[in-house]
Amino acid sequence: MTTSTRGTGQIPAVLVLEDGRTFRGRAYGAVGATFGEAVFSTGMTGYQETLTDPSYHRQVVVMTAPHVGNTGVNDEDPESGRIWVAGYVVRDPARIPSNWRSRRTLDEELERQGVVGICGIDTRALTRHLRERGAMRVGIFSGDAVTDEAAMLARVQEAPEMKGADLSAEVATKETYVVPAIGEKRFTVAAVDLGIKGMTPHRMAERGIEVHVLPATATLDDVYAVNPDGVFFSNGPGDPATADHPVSVMRGVLERGTPLFGICFGNQILGRALGFGTYKLKYGHRGINQPVQDRTTGKVEVTAHNHGFAVDAPLDGPADTPYGRVEVSHVCLNDNVVEGLQLLDRPAFSVQYHPEAAAGPHDAAYLFDRFVSLMEGQRA
Repeated sequence: MTTSTRGTGQIPAVLVLEDGRTFRGRAYGAVGATFGEAVFSTGMTGYQETLTDPSYHRQVVVMTAPHVGNTGVNDEDPESGRIWVAGYVVRDPARIPSNWRSRRTLDEELERQGVVGICGIDTRALTRHLRERGAMRVGIFSGDAVTDEAAMLARVQEAPEMKGADLSAEVATKETYVVPAIGEKRFTVAAVDLGIKGMTPHRMAERGIEVHVLPATATLDDVYAVNPDGVFFSNGPGDPATADHPVSVMRGVLERGTPLFGICFGNQILGRALGFGTYKLKYGHRGINQPVQDRTTGKVEVTAHNHGFAVDAPLDGPADTPYGRVEVSHVCLNDNVVEGLQLLDRPAFSVQYHPEAAAGPHDAAYLFDRFVSLMEGQRA
């Protein structure tokens, strides 16, 4: 990605998809060129959490909400230390943000962090195109980076694809750190960081859990060096088919019978650890309004998603694995994609979505309580 930080707003910009379709608009954020996988998010709010979610590494996010940036940018809501999206696409950016916590405009923050974006395009037409053709490589060009369409298209088609990408170690912490329990400490959890969001260990800390956040490269010995009551595998970017190391570590956890909880990428890692395959979705699930049914209770939840891959596990009843029986515990009501796994003979489960509610909704907060119950049961 190449960027400069000249003023934006009226500088011409072009979005070029790998199939040749182009959209012309204006620069938003930094000026230059950027490349990634074009995906769309259906959330109406929470853009700051989306931008700072490490799971969006190397993705260009198209916002389906027409007005973006209305509440500006604050210093309390980021889910990590930086913006991770490769590029940003909006229709009508806010001219003046309005929120008592706002410290600067979204345009200024994107420019400050060198994130190339585009505004003033028909994001509905772009979203429909991605739904019909599937997520694909894309480039955003503005300022001096705008050349003839053939040259820009060639650069897009030379960019790496998301399938086969091994990205978790690029976004994970390099050193272990500890998030202390809030109030009385009840449990210790080893959390393998594959692209963790800041709110996730906070949700565990609220429940009296001291969370040791470990690098994606952590070994099984590293996990058990903290003497955990439970082990957690986080969300993260990339193709789960490349994640052989986390799969190996998770199998070690399953063999020891330690309570285990995984979300998003962690769900895909559990699927692979149990012997299931994974596959790339046509355009994925992204946003904070995805309907999921908890098949263990029948309850339907509105949930936050950010995944382009899914687990290929049977929906019709328990399946046998090397670690006992497993069943699909959650399913997306839009397309029947597997959204959760639960082992019946060992204390382990996972969900494909984000229950930490950053940003919203709160329907899935009970999953952290379910994890606590597993650790209580194991201790008893």
